[in-house]
Amino acid sequence: MRTASVPAYVGVGANLDQPRERVEQGIEALRSLPATQLAARSSLYASAPVDAPGPDYVNAVVALRTTLQADALLQALHGIEARFGRERSVRNAPRTLDLDLLLYDDLRSDVPTLRLPHPRLHQRAFVLQPLLEIAPQLEAPGLGPLAAYLERVQDQPIRRIDPDQTAE
Repeated sequence: MRTASVPAYVGVGANLDQPRERVEQGIEALRSLPATQLAARSSLYASAPVDAPGPDYVNAVVALRTTLQADALLQALHGIEARFGRERSVRNAPRTLDLDLLLYDDLRSDVPTLRLPHPRLHQRAFVLQPLLEIAPQLEAPGLGPLAAYLERVQDQPIRRIDPDQTAE
């Protein structure tokens, strides 16, 4: 475990089994991680799946402060997914809960078990928009300012979910 906390950003998404509630429950589960505090959370967003079949997703991004090492944090995220019934059958399959470690401090990693920054975070509106909502000036190692990528994903439909809107 680290002695000083570092920032980490996690993408939260679901498109099965009452996805809005699943995302909210996933965010609550992140609050209970050891040696970790939830620093910020985005609004909820709805988007169509990218390169995959299935119903629309509900997405959000959270900012954490943690003393967990990156690999330990990733394992904890996988544990939460498993508790929510996440199955890793095929790539981009519909999900009860998806927790993606997007950024961990300024760490760059390109090993099969830990790719940071997340390899597609700058190519997905459903990641960029909520991420930049909570950290508008955020830069990613090797990518630079993430706001510069928003124009490239403007063709991907995404809409902010009104917090007063009843669940789907």
